Amino acid sequence: MDKNKLILITNPGSSSRKYALYKGTDLVCSLHFEFEGKEIICTLKKADGSKKVLKQTFKELTSTVANINRILTEEGYLGGMSKIDAILARVACPGEYFTEDHIVDEAYLKALEKGKKRAPLHVPVVAGEIEHFVKSFKDTPILAISDTSFHTDRPDLMKYYGFDTDIADKADIKKFGYHGLSIGSIVNYMKEQDILPEKLIVCHLGSGSSLTAVFEGKSLDTTMGYSPIGGLLMATRCGDMDPAAALALKRYLGYESDESIEKYLNKDCGLLGVSGQSDDMREILRLRDEGDKRGTFAHAMYVYRVQSCIGQMAASLGGVDAIVFTATIGERSDEIRRTVTQKLSYLGFSLDDDKNVGDFEERHVNIAADGSKPIWVIRTDEFEEMLRRAALLLEK
Repeated sequence: MDKNKLILITNPGSSSRKYALYKGTDLVCSLHFEFEGKEIICTLKKADGSKKVLKQTFKELTSTVANINRILTEEGYLGGMSKIDAILARVACPGEYFTEDHIVDEAYLKALEKGKKRAPLHVPVVAGEIEHFVKSFKDTPILAISDTSFHTDRPDLMKYYGFDTDIADKADIKKFGYHGLSIGSIVNYMKEQDILPEKLIVCHLGSGSSLTAVFEGKSLDTTMGYSPIGGLLMATRCGDMDPAAALALKRYLGYESDESIEKYLNKDCGLLGVSGQSDDMREILRLRDEGDKRGTFAHAMYVYRVQSCIGQMAASLGGVDAIVFTATIGERSDEIRRTVTQKLSYLGFSLDDDKNVGDFEERHVNIAADGSKPIWVIRTDEFEEMLRRAALLLEK
């Protein structure tokens, strides 16, 4: 990426909007918009880590895009010859078309409109964000960076479900996988540090969670499937579930539409549903420590699912040389790392409790005990990966 280009990255959530402004690959500042009561508050974070709170007069989060230029200009980041040269948006949408990065044009917008119907919970927010950017930044290229691209080259064996493959191709229903930007960030960083082994399992544990088996730097298998709901138990997502059980649940709850049960499985399950109290792992651990039965069970189920899927990924690889913990829970929770690794001695992994505890200043730390295969804690950087991929796309 040209070191003088100003690049804006958007990361919209259902109840917040996050943006980061880069000059080349250097962070300039970030903006975080969210409601505080009935007001929208914008927290501006500078590259040096200092923060500034800006109250905004607009009433909807959908108005953030139209106000970004103004805010960045008022704060001295734009103006004169300085302007945003490109906008990057992370897109997680099922379909072969979305396994590649694209420069947004009419064809992409039409495909994204169809994507809303295929994934009504995950696509509309980012689709709306991109559409707002198209209207407000008419002369600025917008790049849609795929969150599934890293998984594209997996063998067909790891992509298809157990039904007619001709139907799967025609209906475009396959196991696409997600968190590709995070896994790509980890793999490229490990290459740079010369610590990438042949057989690697990356545990992306956050609000959304997935495991990926990496063979010789490429995705071989992953736990998420057609949508980000599959695989592990997550903050509010149920993870893998028998389709018949999901249909039975739909009937029990009295839902008439498919969208209603899909929303329930995405928003009301996982740690939140099992514990009945919280989707925050820190709170789940507190409940467990206080002897709360459902909190204790939620923690146990979460750990069991991760351990089980590590075994699955190891089987896909035919062994494993190293494990990486990353994302919010993976990077910050020494307790989750400790409990997950307790049953991994059969794979050659043993944790050093002293190395596992503390705030790690380094981007990568090996917390394994002497004689163990490496257990890495590595800070992921999806924005860094988006910038790398954007540079490749613009070179085409």
